[in-house]
Amino acid sequence: MIERVRVAVVGVGNTVSALVQGIALHRATGDLVGVRRPVIDGLGVGDIDFVAAFAISPERIGKDLTEAIFLPPNNFPPLTAELPPSGVTVSRGLTDAAEVDRVAGELAGAEVVLYAAPSGRQETARAYAEAALRAGAAFINITSDGVARDPQWPDRFAAAGLPLLGDDLASQFGTSVVHHALLRLLEERGLTLTSSYQVNLGGTEDFRNLVENGNTKLQSKLNALAVDGSAADRVQVAPFGYLPHLGSHKVAHINIEAQSWGGASVSLDVKLKVHDPSGGAGGSIDLIRLAAGALRQGHGGCLAEAAPLLKSPPGTPV
Repeated sequence: MIERVRVAVVGVGNTVSALVQGIALHRATGDLVGVRRPVIDGLGVGDIDFVAAFAISPERIGKDLTEAIFLPPNNFPPLTAELPPSGVTVSRGLTDAAEVDRVAGELAGAEVVLYAAPSGRQETARAYAEAALRAGAAFINITSDGVARDPQWPDRFAAAGLPLLGDDLASQFGTSVVHHALLRLLEERGLTLTSSYQVNLGGTEDFRNLVENGNTKLQSKLNALAVDGSAADRVQVAPFGYLPHLGSHKVAHINIEAQSWGGASVSLDVKLKVHDPSGGAGGSIDLIRLAAGALRQGHGGCLAEAAPLLKSPPGTPV
């Protein structure tokens, strides 16, 4: 029997809630709805054990992980009637860089660290990457803060034989994925893009944070939409909108204006509504298994096979 992956999570928000619950649901039912790759490097969806969790919210610290994921402002709905205790007590996260050694000590035994804290805290993201490096664990950054895009970090993780995956998770079926596919389709069919934009509205705490700290996320979305350099100045991403009544849903509007043969106009408007945390968990489950497989095979640094799951892989602007 293959050994389960020992995962530590940083941030106990909606994405981690969806991930923890989805793994428990799969173990209980064998359900593979929404799973693209049931097995990666010999690891199934249920082959994940959470061994540590970190948060800065006083309400979460000291709670069992499966209790903490349901505390406000989290609003991703329960997937099962009952979720048993995980046995993992949420620890106090980093409050300053001087605590890196403490966190590294608490990461002992973890193979993979999933960084899922709110975006917009680049120094914090890098401090956790440092802690993972000292603890000998792979690091996955699913936020838009630049870690893997800074050459020093891939180099350091490669030298240590540890995988580094980032930056910024591409949701399983989110705005950037759909928008990029439509722009690519226009290019493939020979149409000329005139203008395009996307608007994102959500009700999660992450959206509330992005209203105040959206700069790195906006750049990351533009990275994800890049089809060719010539169209970059014709694609815009509007500032994020926080609407609490949407709960864990995200509502996105995409507009594309283009010209076909003879200059004839083409106009496309798309509305997408998804549970944002579910899309994040659906991508994270693959990144975790890719990181664990690479770690066990002794492959350090960034992984090319992870790039399609990321908005801003190495080489894209910060």
